[in-house]
Amino acid sequence: MFIILLSFLSHPIFKKFGLAFIVLSLTLSCSEKKNISAKVSADITPKTYTKDLSEIKEDGKLTVITIYNSTSYFLYRGKPMGFEYELVKKLAEHLELELDIKVAKDIDHLFDMLNAGVGDLIAFGLSVTEDRKKIVNFTEYHYLTHQVLVQRRPENWRKLPMYKIKKHTINDPLEMIGKTVHVRKNSSYYERLENLEDEIGGQIDIQLVSGNKTTEDIIKMVVDGEIDYTISDYNIAAINQTYNPILDIDTEISFSQRIAWAVRKTSPELLGEINSWLKNLKKKDFYYVVYNKYFKNKKSYRRRIKSEFYSKNQGKISQYDAIVKSNVERLGWDWRLLSSQIFQESRFQPNENSWAGAGGLMQLMPATAEELGVKDITNPTQNIRGGTQYLKKLSQNFTKVEDSLQKIKFTLAAYNCGLGHVRDAQRLTKAFGENPYVWDDNVEDYLLKLSSREFFNRPEVKYGFVRGREPYLYVKEIFLRYEHYKKLIPFKTPDTAAQVVSN
Repeated sequence: MFIILLSFLSHPIFKKFGLAFIVLSLTLSCSEKKNISAKVSADITPKTYTKDLSEIKEDGKLTVITIYNSTSYFLYRGKPMGFEYELVKKLAEHLELELDIKVAKDIDHLFDMLNAGVGDLIAFGLSVTEDRKKIVNFTEYHYLTHQVLVQRRPENWRKLPMYKIKKHTINDPLEMIGKTVHVRKNSSYYERLENLEDEIGGQIDIQLVSGNKTTEDIIKMVVDGEIDYTISDYNIAAINQTYNPILDIDTEISFSQRIAWAVRKTSPELLGEINSWLKNLKKKDFYYVVYNKYFKNKKSYRRRIKSEFYSKNQGKISQYDAIVKSNVERLGWDWRLLSSQIFQESRFQPNENSWAGAGGLMQLMPATAEELGVKDITNPTQNIRGGTQYLKKLSQNFTKVEDSLQKIKFTLAAYNCGLGHVRDAQRLTKAFGENPYVWDDNVEDYLLKLSSREFFNRPEVKYGFVRGREPYLYVKEIFLRYEHYKKLIPFKTPDTAAQVVSN
C-alpha cells in the first residue's frame, strides 16, 4: 500500500491537485457516489440477445458497429478508410468472414445496437469505464490516452511569449471551478467532469450539447468562439490542433485511460478470439503503421480535412460526380454504384492504362472506344459516356434475368471478362441443374470453374479458359464498395461539415 501511495504522489496529476485530491477522493470513496451509470446508460437497456463466434461463423459474416468520423471510418477520394475500418477488415480476413459495417448515429446507439444484436462488435475508440463494463465486455485495449481541456489561445497568440499565453488560459484543473464546459451527456467526458468536481472541491458549470454533436463539432465551436471549453481525448484533440493551431490542449484532467472495442457479455468466444488476434497483431508493424496513419500523420490529416473529396465535407466521391450523374440515367443505376465501378477500373485516374491496352476512367479498349465514338479515351466526359453506353448494350443481353440487381451483376461481369465467358458460365450452370439467370451462388460459381481444365473443356463451353476469379472478385468488390458509398454518401449530396466523434 505504501509503495502504491509513493507512486501516486509522484504522478503529475498529484502535483496539480495536491493533498486536497487525496482527502477529497477518500471522502468520496466513503460516501455515496453519484449515480453516474444512470447517466452513461440512460437510453441503454441490456438485452438477452446471444450470438457468439460459432454462430457468427455459421452465418459467414462479421457485423461491426462503428461511427462515421475522420479517424474511425470515412471515405477519401472514393476509398473506405479509417483506423477501425482497416483493423476490422484485417480481423474479418483472419476469421475468414465477410465484413459488414453498421454505422451508429452516436455513442449511445453503439451500445443499443450491440446488445440488440444489430452487430457483433463495437469497433470504435471507447474509454474503458466501470459503468460501461456493466453492459459490455471490453477487448484488450488498443492504446492509452488521457483527457484534456480544449480551449482557445488569445487571438494574437503568435505574437505573445508563452508566459503571456498562459495568463489567458486555464493551466490547472482547479481553475475550472465556476467555468462553463460543454460536453455530450452520455460520454466519458461528462463522467470525468462530475468526478473532477468532487476531486477539486468545487462546481464546474457543465453544459450539455446534443447527442448527435460530434467531438469535432464541439471542438469547432471552441475554435469559432461559440463556447469557451470542452473536453477531448488527447489524441483526438492533437490531430484537430494540427488544423486549428489556435487550440490549447496542454491541460490534463485525467490519468491515462484505456481505449478499446466492445462485445456483448454473451460473446465470450468472440472476445477471446479478438483478444488473441489483437495481441498477435500488436507484434507486427502493420498495427503501428495504421495507428500512425490516422493519429500521428498530421500532414495527411490536414490534406484529408481540406479536401472536397473527404466524404464528410461535401458528400462527393470524386471530381467526376457530375459527369457520372449525367450519364447514369441511361442505365437506371444508382450513381454511387457506377462510381464504385469507375474506382475499380481506374481509381479515378483518367490517364490510367492497363496491360491489355484499355484506357481512361472506365478502361475502354481502343476498338470498343472507336465503336462507341470515343475520340479521346483520356477525356473523362467522353470515356464515361462511352462506358455507360457499353454497359447499356451489355445489359440488353440479359433480358431473361428478372431481378434488376442480378442483371447489374451479370452486366458488370460481362464488362470485365467479356459476354462470351459469361454465356459459357450460364450454360455450365444450367448443365449442372442450377439457375443460369441468378448470379449469386449460381453463375458466379461456374465462372470461377472456367479456370479449370475439367470445366473449360466441357462441350457447353465455347470460349475456353478464363481467369474466373477476376470477374468474380470484380463484381464483389464493386458491390462491397457500393455498400460503403451508400452508408457514407447520400444519394442527394448536400454540403456537410467534416466531423469527428469520440468517446
